[in-house]
Amino acid sequence: MNAPSSRVTVHMAMSLDGYIAQRDGGVGWMDVQDDYPAGASLSAEEIAAFLKGIDCYVMGSRTYETALGFERAGHGWAYGDKPVFVLTTRSLARTRETVEFYAGDLAQLLADRLRPRFAHIWVAGGGQVAGECLQRGLADEVSCSVLPVALGDGIPFFAGLDRAAPLHLVEVKPYKSGTVLLRYEVIAAAAQG
Repeated sequence: MNAPSSRVTVHMAMSLDGYIAQRDGGVGWMDVQDDYPAGASLSAEEIAAFLKGIDCYVMGSRTYETALGFERAGHGWAYGDKPVFVLTTRSLARTRETVEFYAGDLAQLLADRLRPRFAHIWVAGGGQVAGECLQRGLADEVSCSVLPVALGDGIPFFAGLDRAAPLHLVEVKPYKSGTVLLRYEVIAAAAQG
């Protein structure tokens, strides 16, 4: 039994050409800024209200290591006090009680463990996890923040996806920074007919 309105959202920032990181995992390019005066801006209160609606996070080990690097660099822990489930078979540093490492099947984690407990599950990276979520029909929606930069090469948003995954566009929102939010509902396999 799922939590009421339980949803799995895959979200990451990506370059215009579909990469979430450079080949070496570098994300320094995410500091890019543009100036789009007609775009929206978000207040600290709006950001806080949005983050409050996320009940837990799921991520791969490299995304977790990137988050730890941001924290060491003085940028803070982006996930607050929410539970964070890290997919890994490696031994990694556990820096807080809210982090749990998981080495089993992704479908079992999402469907059997998380959906019954959490209404909004946020898959925050990386490319292999995002690809598996789409390929296995585990995601309800895909949300991506497209940054105003093209990388030419890197780690794709949906690594390992070996078939088309139809999506339905539900939101497009440009921001003053030049970033564009795209939000899609995943079209269920049965609905594809």
